[in-house]
Order: sequence, then C-alpha cells, then structure tokens
Amino acid sequence: MTTIFRSNPFRLSTMMFFQYMMFAVWWVPLAAYLTNMGVEGVLKSLVLSSMAIGCMASPMIGTIADRYFDGRKLLATLNLINSVLLLLAGLTNSPALLFVFLLLAMLCYMPTWGLTSTIAMKHSAPEQFSRIRVFGSVGWVVSGAFSLIVVKLFNLNFDGTNLPFFFASATGLVAAVSNLSLPATPPSGNGKKISVTDALGLRTIGLMKDRNFAVFIILSFLSMIPFSMYWSYCSEFLLDRDFKYISITMNIGQLAEMLFLLTVPFSIRKGGLRITMILGLVALLIRYVAFYTGSATGTPALYFVGILVHGLIFGYFYLGGQIYIDQKAPAELKAQAQGFIFFVTFGLGLLIGNFISGQLIGQYSETVSGVHTYNWNSIWSITSVMSFALLLAFIMLFRNDKKVTS
Repeated sequence: MTTIFRSNPFRLSTMMFFQYMMFAVWWVPLAAYLTNMGVEGVLKSLVLSSMAIGCMASPMIGTIADRYFDGRKLLATLNLINSVLLLLAGLTNSPALLFVFLLLAMLCYMPTWGLTSTIAMKHSAPEQFSRIRVFGSVGWVVSGAFSLIVVKLFNLNFDGTNLPFFFASATGLVAAVSNLSLPATPPSGNGKKISVTDALGLRTIGLMKDRNFAVFIILSFLSMIPFSMYWSYCSEFLLDRDFKYISITMNIGQLAEMLFLLTVPFSIRKGGLRITMILGLVALLIRYVAFYTGSATGTPALYFVGILVHGLIFGYFYLGGQIYIDQKAPAELKAQAQGFIFFVTFGLGLLIGNFISGQLIGQYSETVSGVHTYNWNSIWSITSVMSFALLLAFIMLFRNDKKVTS
C-alpha cells in the first residue's frame, strides 16, 4: 500500500485532483455570489474576467518559471500564494478588492494548468498522461460535494456565498503541501533569452496565411462570445431559477465531459476532424435552444440538456481544435501554436465574451422596487442565434484539410 502512495502515477494523479478542485469550488458559483453582493455592470464583467486575464498572462509567466525554477517547488509556491489570496477574497466585502484578489490569484493559478501537465508528462509514459489528467476532471466534479456537505450537515447556504473561497483556500493549502512530495522537475533553462513573442505563441500568426487556419482561429475566437454566457454566467441564471445546488448541477456537465471525451477518437476516426468540430458547434446550439425552450415553457428539465452537452462542446470543438492545431503546425511551432489558441480562446476571447455577455444580461434585466428580474427568453434567443450563425459560418468556410489526417 505504501508503495502505491509513493508511486509517480498516484502522486501525479493527486496533484491533478487538488489542482482542479481548488478552482472549480469557487469559480462555478462565482456569478451567483456577485449577484448576491449586488455587483453589476462593468465591475461584474471584470471580476468574471479574472480567469481570462490570468490566461493571457500565464504563457509569459509560465515560460519564465519553466526556465528558472524547479517544477514542484514552483507549483507549491504558486498554490500557497493562491490559497492566501482566495482567503482574502472570502474575507473582503469590497467588490473592488475582490477583483484585485481574484486577479492576483488567477495570475498565480492559471500558469499551473500548463505546469501540472509539464510535470505529469515529464514523469509518466505518454499513454499514462490521459489517465492522470482525468483526475483533474474528477477533482472538478467532486468539488460539488462541498456544497452538499455544507447544506445537508450544517444547514447553511453555500452557492452564492463567500464560503466557496474558504474551501478553495483550504484545498490550495493541502495541494501546496502535497506538491512537495512530487518528483523533482529541474528548470529547463538553457541560456536562451525569453521572448514575449515565443511565450504568447505569436509566431503562430504566420500560419494564418493559410485560409483554413485563419478561419479556424477567427471562429474559435468568436465562439467564446456565446460560450462565455454559460462558462461565466450560468450560475447567475440557476440562482434566478432558485436552484439550491448550483455547483452540483453545473458539475453534471463536467461529469458528462469525462464520458464524452472518450468518444472523441471514435468521432475523428469515423467522420474526421471537420465533422467532429461541427458536432461540437451543433451541441453549442442545442445548449442555448434548450435553455431558451426551458425558460419559455417553464420546463427546468431542459436546462439539464444544456448542461449535459458541455462535454460535447468542449471535447468535440475545443479539444478537436487542439488536435487540428497540433497536426497543422510544423514541429518547431507545435507548442507555441497550442499556447496561441489558448491565448485566443480562454484568454482574449473569454475576456471579450464576458463583457459582451455582461452587457447582454444588463440590457435584458432590471431592478424594480428592489427586485432584480431577467428576461432570460431574450438572452437565450440571442445566444441561440449567435451559435447558429457560428455553426453556419464554420460549415461554409472551414474546409476539409488535406494536410490534416483523421
């Protein structure tokens, strides 16, 4: 038994488990918490964009870190700082300070996604990595248990309160301590100068001379506008619909993602990457049509349809897109290209998407006599139209690429 605990697969899987749990426990219900705090407008979009800003900065931070610091010590340090910042986020009543604390936390946290992958791949066989990484998804799903425990055992509200920050802070502390048991991962510094261009993957822009590649990058960026409405604001919608277990409800989508990801290789073999990515965009359309229909007809069961297809959207379109990038980019640009698509989507795309979605919600909501009401029918109809236009554009403009195999 002791041998199992000391084995690299166990330690690496534990690393992934805590790393994604500490984020999911507070991120999933964040919009609901901001709504209860009375945070609206630009400030709300800013707070919800802390992750996107962290994503935009993480390649540069990650590059510097990778050159000069041991992986396990760096990961432990970042998680410890993140733990302190999340504790401060839970203690403050100031929306402005909350934004500052979460922004700093995300600048420390987002580089760890790449760092944990680097550590795991360094100390495991290629065929083991996916089995290790899946424990990150398991940690994300299990984070919903905090909500259940607090409500059932202590009869307290969890989602929409500051409690998730304290649980996340404690998880971050546990992660930091456990990180010290990881195998040593020396820095990869080799005397080369650090280039902002390389860190952000900006040399990949040269590949956009290829029409198909340019279409993919542009549409991936635009896809984050409708995607952000779910990713950043869905907990606000569920709060308005009186869902008690918001974290658990949304984590059903992550659970489904774990299953749908297993079907991605089969879809690519049978239909190719283009069809696989089209299916992902079809799922995006299904999500918002389901939300609209559920809202218009008073059928909450349809909300679960929109949540369950999350795995299809993420696995088929975004993961499929990463596979496309890997096959399209030349060997010397593969790593940079992956950093570039991450920057374009979950960095710049999510940042702009959050502000557009925030403006859309503000346009179709109002406060009367102290009661805040939403016109979700209009909101979901607009995101449905956006998703349909995106799907149509992808079908018409993105062609089968002979340079990309299935």
